[in-house]
Amino acid sequence: MIATQIKFKKMKKHLSRKIVILLLLLCSFITNGCTETYILQTNTFEEVLVVEATITNELKKQEIKITKTARFEDTETKTEAQAEVYITDDSGNKYDFEEQSEKYVSKLEFEAIPGRKYTLTINTNDGRSYKSSAEALTTVNELEEINATVDIKNGERGVAIHVNSYDPTNNSKYYRYEYEETYKIVAPQWTREKLVVLDPRTVDRVPNSPETEICYSTKNNTALLLASTAEQKSDRVNYLVRFISDQNYIISHRYSILVKQYVESLAAYTFYSTLKKTSGNGSLLSQNQPGFFYGNLKSVDNTNEKIIGFFDVASVSSKRFFFNYSDLFPKEPLPPYYTECDIESYLFCFGFGEKCKGEELIEKIENHTLTYAYRIGPDSPFTYYLYPTPCGDCTSFSSNIKPSFWID
Repeated sequence: MIATQIKFKKMKKHLSRKIVILLLLLCSFITNGCTETYILQTNTFEEVLVVEATITNELKKQEIKITKTARFEDTETKTEAQAEVYITDDSGNKYDFEEQSEKYVSKLEFEAIPGRKYTLTINTNDGRSYKSSAEALTTVNELEEINATVDIKNGERGVAIHVNSYDPTNNSKYYRYEYEETYKIVAPQWTREKLVVLDPRTVDRVPNSPETEICYSTKNNTALLLASTAEQKSDRVNYLVRFISDQNYIISHRYSILVKQYVESLAAYTFYSTLKKTSGNGSLLSQNQPGFFYGNLKSVDNTNEKIIGFFDVASVSSKRFFFNYSDLFPKEPLPPYYTECDIESYLFCFGFGEKCKGEELIEKIENHTLTYAYRIGPDSPFTYYLYPTPCGDCTSFSSNIKPSFWID
């Protein structure tokens, strides 16, 4: 499971690669924050527009993603191309978006301003038009603190990462969290030399690049993380945003997490809560989603036409936190590496004898499946010892570029 985690694909919050629309359920509720359950209908598929749109009080180029639902057997997400997308506010301002890399990005930087109401408009290339309800920026409330402690969850020891927030005005109440984690990787069997193939029957040892020893991997969370203080006397949040087993290799050396806190309206929180319940993982395009439900977007010309998604105007704040494994587990052995690092031996000779493995060794070096450890033998034939490549070269699955925010 861990091995698959490090082969990331860059994906944006709460979207999977494909969807099957099997049922129709849950009619429009966002305008009053309530839901009304409808009888489920099966064996039905409709191509429906799916919109992910959150603008915030950050001064930046805002982004909107517009795709289409697809059948289960479809292998790729279908992007709605060549649409006209813009946001207007009640002060007469218009913010145009342009298509970039399967998403729509505002042409200019802008930020949501308290007291103004914003409306999203989408005009598709085939003449359909959609418009959101007017949404206002939520209460601005800073994320106060991130902390990491050793804890037990479901019988497993690990690191519990909590976020803390407090609104003395008691107006925030509804929160959504996202995180991006980055961790340092050290190849456990890196050596100063590596093997290279000089010709079909000759290998030699040459200096190895030190840049293949240390890497940094980054991963975004994919699930909806929601918290509410509506039932509490005070608007104080202490939320478990991430739990990592003490045997997970991603915390072996140094780990960093960037957490974003969105303050949501009741309508947006209700939408995301329902989405999480119906799809399991909180993805608008989850293949496990049993159907779709309405948000605050509607067709301008056809009130019966369905559109999935929510135009969210939310205040956001963020913090970054670092820790070392030794900070929380002093003098304890490091977690196991994500893959086994069993050493293999190869007698470098050529012939029909069972012991000769020259051709096999050359093939594995050229295919970059093994990395050099050491050799034995004063004279030819030598016996070479090698590890699986990820054990000696972290660039085989990660990046050796240190992030600009990284602090050692």
